[in-house]
Amino acid sequence: MEKKIITVDTSDERMDVFLAEKLDFTRSKVKNLLDKGKCILNGRAVKPRDLTKQGDILEIELDDPIMLEIKPVEIPLDIIYQDDDLAVINKQQGLTVHQGSGTDDNTLVNALLYHLDNLSGINGVIRPGIVHRIDKDTSGLLVVAKNDDAHVKLSKQIEEKTCKRTYYALLEGVVKEDEGVIDTFIDRNKKDRTKMAVSSSGRRAITNFKVVKRYKEHTLCKFNLQTGRTHQIRVHAKHIGHPVVGDTVYGYKNQRFKLNGQLLHAIKLQFIHPRTEKLVSFDAPIPDYFLNILEKLDKKEK
Repeated sequence: MEKKIITVDTSDERMDVFLAEKLDFTRSKVKNLLDKGKCILNGRAVKPRDLTKQGDILEIELDDPIMLEIKPVEIPLDIIYQDDDLAVINKQQGLTVHQGSGTDDNTLVNALLYHLDNLSGINGVIRPGIVHRIDKDTSGLLVVAKNDDAHVKLSKQIEEKTCKRTYYALLEGVVKEDEGVIDTFIDRNKKDRTKMAVSSSGRRAITNFKVVKRYKEHTLCKFNLQTGRTHQIRVHAKHIGHPVVGDTVYGYKNQRFKLNGQLLHAIKLQFIHPRTEKLVSFDAPIPDYFLNILEKLDKKEK
């Protein structure tokens, strides 16, 4: 039996919603955990509808994970930096970060096991080294931990929002404002649990955006995340009426361009190095398939 300690960082949020996000579990899995009395606060088992209080310490008993054999696979990786503590990866579009329902051995984790000698073990056998994720069809930067000490320190920066992540996205339509802040709550879509949606419930999600370039029917925008909710930029882009080009989940079903996913790229990553304690910054150029669309739009403008 594994025990996990979680410090609550938000108030007045349903306990099942909070834990689903923190543990990266489905709501039903969290409910099962709570119904069995495996989440304890001040000696008392908490319930799904209990509200969180910032600063509370939760003690959670997790069943031992089902051991799966995660094997190294020779998948090409763009490792733009690595040392004894971490690696920074420029993930290609189409690569899932780790195994889950419906995925096979062609994941970033399988590739990491092939290319790197060491990975942190905090997330268990299925997600070694994974500090944070980006969607399968989103490209760009993410940091991977090679040891547990680095993992803890990097995760804390993600949680405390001191790790800065910048994305570029091409949006449908012309965004009128030059810049702005999208501040909502995001929860599971009540009609389709595989999707997220802006909601009156869920967790607060804050995204800063700034227009980089306007085209006749599209807008290239820069996004900075203040929070890191699932599908946050894609959901917020839809919310303001300008979904990401190529996003058939939150955007248009009939796309104008032939793409294999959304034009969303994690272009910059900035954090404090866990060992040197110095600020480090990394950039990843916009991929060719993204640039090709921008070039087509530029030609139409002439």
